[in-house]
Amino acid sequence: MRQATRLTAIVVTVIVALASAACVSSTQVEETETVDAETSAAFDPSTVQLVGNRFAPLTYEEMTDEQQQVARNILAGPRAGLGGPFNVMLRSPEIGDSLQELGARIRFNTFLPDALREMSIIMAGRHWTAHFEWYAHKNAALRAGLSPAIVDAIAAGTRPVGMSAEETALYDFCNQLLEIHQVDQAAFDAAVAAFGERGVVDTIATVGYYSIVSMLLNVDEYPLPEGVAPELQPLVR
Repeated sequence: MRQATRLTAIVVTVIVALASAACVSSTQVEETETVDAETSAAFDPSTVQLVGNRFAPLTYEEMTDEQQQVARNILAGPRAGLGGPFNVMLRSPEIGDSLQELGARIRFNTFLPDALREMSIIMAGRHWTAHFEWYAHKNAALRAGLSPAIVDAIAAGTRPVGMSAEETALYDFCNQLLEIHQVDQAAFDAAVAAFGERGVVDTIATVGYYSIVSMLLNVDEYPLPEGVAPELQPLVR
């Protein structure tokens, strides 16, 4: 009798545990569905406005399911819109989604201070003579506190004067990486001293990502906003 009672108690315990787990699982599913529904309801396809040239601007209705998902992913992140390279990126949704995630991390979560991050971005844009990239990030660099004299020197393809130690370390590292595709020991040591190894890797990633962005924009011959003239002249190398 005791064994039967004990067995009954065990069975009841198991049933109660399974029922509780089912309730939790059901609640989690309902919560997930609610979040998904709220996200879907908040998304407005009319806000998807793309710009392009050789790659014709896509409308949301023209996109494949994969492209629409990438567009939603971008707009769900820290960016305010889909201007710039995203119209081109959407042509390859898997690569485009990976690139936009990398770009968001670099732009909004990098280890570098904002002014130095923007300095490395405009150096990449200047190297590729990417007019829209320069237009967008020159203004971001100035807003972040980078000296107008440094911005003007980079635009002209000359070495800025009056840079801080950190700006000098960043400039030398990025300039060598972009121009000779190598970094000498002195520039490497100065960058590590200024930013640490993590900062050096973030700098390489920033220059690399915005070089890709510049190439995408250049191949597309992406237009500047109406009334804006190109500021960059071809560099003599």
